[in-house]
Amino acid sequence: MNITFLFYQGMTALDAIGPHEVLSRLPGVSVQRVAVTAGPVQSCAGLILTADYALADISHTDVLVVPGAGNATNLTDSPDTLAWIRKIHDTTTWTTSVCTGSLILGAAGLLAGLPATSHWAVLDRLQAWGAEPTEQRVVEAGKIMTAAGVSAGIDMALILAAKIAGRHVAETLQLAIEYDPMPPFNAGSPAKADPAIVAALRARLLTKFA
Repeated sequence: MNITFLFYQGMTALDAIGPHEVLSRLPGVSVQRVAVTAGPVQSCAGLILTADYALADISHTDVLVVPGAGNATNLTDSPDTLAWIRKIHDTTTWTTSVCTGSLILGAAGLLAGLPATSHWAVLDRLQAWGAEPTEQRVVEAGKIMTAAGVSAGIDMALILAAKIAGRHVAETLQLAIEYDPMPPFNAGSPAKADPAIVAALRARLLTKFA
């Protein structure tokens, strides 16, 4: 089974690295990292990742993972990337996204008429692509699976691992990475966080999310 991660400049590293840590451990998988051109890709926080392949090198995959970024919607100015996503989607068993990566799937025309999720600050933007915004951590719609903000990518990857290799394998992977969330603060969603924090962060993020 081939699992392909799309990399691009300014992406959020954890959107990809979280699922990568889970899915790369599945038995019998081959993991590929692809960008417009092969080579270094800088995340929004300055972390340098490496794409092993250029888009032109990959014509099919079983699983596609599209991470998000503050500038995710800038990929609407990259028609070649969106065309590649559409082409790859034709061959996938699963097409997935994390955080604002769902806006990229939307821009590629894959979410029209489907429920989907994204980062809470831009969830309503899914409507621009004909999707139905859904406030869930992971949303399945046929072979498309979208995850909410950043850390939700780990949840999505474990759900996907169970579908690919069975619950026993998924639970083993969860234990292997010791994914047992016990956050120090109960502020991980707008429904739980202090309203003043939510308002201030929303204002900051809406200037960041292009």
